[in-house]
Amino acid sequence: MDSAADGTAASGVGRVRRHVIVSGMVQGVFFRDSCRRRARERGVAGWVRNRPDGTVEAVLEGDEGSVGTVLAWMREGPRYARVDHVQTWGEEAQGLVGFEVD
Repeated sequence: MDSAADGTAASGVGRVRRHVIVSGMVQGVFFRDSCRRRARERGVAGWVRNRPDGTVEAVLEGDEGSVGTVLAWMREGPRYARVDHVQTWGEEAQGLVGFEVD
């Protein structure tokens, strides 16, 4: 799911990667598109998608502060969402570029 759409640098130096699962009322409330906009604004690469179980899954890559900012937003979500739980774990950065909505 790599893309150069926003010109985010693919350098792995100082980058972190977080895999995220968000549960609650997070589908059908513009969660994915809002997440993409937040990530792109902060230079965070990765992807976000709906899962069949009603959760939203995302991978975020970038500098720690920017990824942390997007994660903090994901704990709240867009206006009509209700976030009940956010599960996150670290993974090795893969040098993703751009941010995709699946």
